[in-house]
Amino acid sequence: MKKFLPRILVGLAIVAVFFLHERGDFELPFVRKLENVVYDARLRVTMPGGVDQQVVILDIDEKSLKERENGGEGRWPWPRDRLALLVDKLFDKYQIEVLGFDIVFAERDQTSGSQVLDQLARKDLAGVVPFQNAYAKLRPQLDFDAIFAEKLKKRKVVMGYTFHDGENTEKKGLLPAPVFSATDLGSHKIANQQVRTGYSANLEILQKSAASGGHFNPANDLVDGVLRKVQLVIPFEKQYYATLSLAMVRSYFDNPPVKLEFADYTSGDAELEEISVAGLKIPVDNQGRALIPFRGARGSFRYVSAADVINERVDAGALKGKLVLMGTSAPGLLDLRVTPMDAVYPGVEAHANLIAGMLDGTIKRNPAYAEGAQLIVVMLLGLVLAVVLPMLSVLSATIVTSLLLATAIGVNLALYQHANFVLPVAGSVLMITLLFAFNTVWGYFTETRNKKQITGFFGQYVPPEIAEEMSESMDLTVFEPASKECTILFTDVRGFTTISEGLEPKALSDLMNNFLTPLTKVIYSHRGTIDKYMGDCIMAFWGAPVANPNHAHTAVVAALAMHNKLKELQTEFKSKNWPEIKIGIGLNTGRVSVGNMGSELRLAYTVMGDAVNLASRLEGITKEYGADIIVGENTVAAAPDIIFRELDRVRVKGKEQAVSIFQPIGPKSEISEDTIKRLGVFQAALTAYRKQDWDSAEAQLQHLHETSPENKLYMMFLERIPVLREKNLGPDWDGAFTFETK
Repeated sequence: MKKFLPRILVGLAIVAVFFLHERGDFELPFVRKLENVVYDARLRVTMPGGVDQQVVILDIDEKSLKERENGGEGRWPWPRDRLALLVDKLFDKYQIEVLGFDIVFAERDQTSGSQVLDQLARKDLAGVVPFQNAYAKLRPQLDFDAIFAEKLKKRKVVMGYTFHDGENTEKKGLLPAPVFSATDLGSHKIANQQVRTGYSANLEILQKSAASGGHFNPANDLVDGVLRKVQLVIPFEKQYYATLSLAMVRSYFDNPPVKLEFADYTSGDAELEEISVAGLKIPVDNQGRALIPFRGARGSFRYVSAADVINERVDAGALKGKLVLMGTSAPGLLDLRVTPMDAVYPGVEAHANLIAGMLDGTIKRNPAYAEGAQLIVVMLLGLVLAVVLPMLSVLSATIVTSLLLATAIGVNLALYQHANFVLPVAGSVLMITLLFAFNTVWGYFTETRNKKQITGFFGQYVPPEIAEEMSESMDLTVFEPASKECTILFTDVRGFTTISEGLEPKALSDLMNNFLTPLTKVIYSHRGTIDKYMGDCIMAFWGAPVANPNHAHTAVVAALAMHNKLKELQTEFKSKNWPEIKIGIGLNTGRVSVGNMGSELRLAYTVMGDAVNLASRLEGITKEYGADIIVGENTVAAAPDIIFRELDRVRVKGKEQAVSIFQPIGPKSEISEDTIKRLGVFQAALTAYRKQDWDSAEAQLQHLHETSPENKLYMMFLERIPVLREKNLGPDWDGAFTFETK
């Protein structure tokens, strides 16, 4: 325990930092940013998608802004008499339920020309009786604001407006009736409400005629400016006013009272938790802000062109009973917001999401006690991990950390999706990750020192590359002799004696270095272990000390790569006047003894067994078949993704049992149909050969020889068949050829 104490103390310091952050003693800005990132990702992953059927957006789009002869209404703002007509169409023709304006009508209508006529009536034409009489009759028809206001009466129309803050103290227009006053709160308080200094509201005549009004002030996040919440009630001069979405929902239910639900979880001041309207419970935080339940990307609500409504080009039942929000998507008028869905998102659609969420009950809860729960989670998880992680291996620590992270994220996501709870998770996830990273880094530097000791100590017993692998796993048991299945490779230079006699010692040494080094690199790149060099011979194996379930496949691929590499080297050898190098490779798979073996004076990490001997014998007979590589039948069975040609059945020197031998052609994906057909012809010839159907075998082999006269294999069998014809082989002949030499 004592050796882990420094790591435990540092881990506890990390936990303390996150604990104090969660308690509010100070803030870690990057944690808040990460929380926002996590929230946005969680929102996008779980959003329901589809198009909402309750809320429709009445769109002042480009079509609506075209001139009337083109089906539009002209540039904005429109004459209020046209808006009056629009309201009539919506309520009388299309029978909508509620209309909300995401627009402020703070200025009087200037399109009728009544202002000019009023001035004439007061001054230049003040004494002209006929004009005064005619204008008195005409005046009501030119008061477009009054006409518009008249159409708003006795209809569920909600006017939009906005509050100011800071130095802007202008108060323009008329505010709607508040939903409650500060005195209605009694002893309760709504926390940290921003002070509003003024407002831009609608004309008095319009607001008094409408059913209610609602503000559309955004509540952008102070960290990144993204709109995730909307403040449902805003205080102004000791009165509280509803947001546009809340006001529309109230109008939908005939303006019932707003009820506030407070909860006390800390034996201190009770905090706002819920706003109720007509039985709908709307979760809010202690500042009265509700999370916007985005359905999906832009277009999650039906958009209907305002011009189509005025001109009755919309299906009769398309808007019946709907809550309609009038906004704009036209360039230059578009109210854009940065949201988790998009950096360019229509503000009117944010209101629509909130209305739909109130009606459907899909607004997520972010209660005050969530911070307390996060504080407990951070403390408990932090203490446990700070003490336990230093004592675990890297693998165990990774498993424990992964499980805790998966549990924390999974529980958080389940509560979000199925219980509508938004609980913080970034702090605990980041703390767990940092504790793991710290212990891993500490362990890395400690183990690096130990690895160097192991590499230096065992370097005298095994090649350095094996010692390096051992130092990575810190598992010394692999040096103990054990029985394992491995694939063994032998490669030898053909005619090496003749080559060595024709070169000076220095040239021969250079040749062997330039030959062995590239081939060794190929073996290493395919995770093979070099057992030893024996003059011009390389012995290697796969499957130990590092386990490889596909060791046979890997070994065959490595053998093919060695031959390809040798072809590349021939040009270099020729430029140096060195002789052409040809090699044979034998491969065999089987159970062997592997580990540190030798004498008390010298140990080596090697493999021993019958499978090793057979691999050596297979290398020795490659020249007999004109094959670069010969592998045993066990290797073929363990490498199904490679195409092989069966060459023969043989009894090698020192073995009584016959074995089938094969030549690897290449991966299945790289072999042509023509090659497959030729292999099939040879296999048929081999089958006939073993049945002693000499004529059929000879005919097929002769055909193959004529098409590929350079292939030694076909001629070898053609020369063998006449000899075998003369022998009385009998029905028990197994088709095997016996080699008397190695």
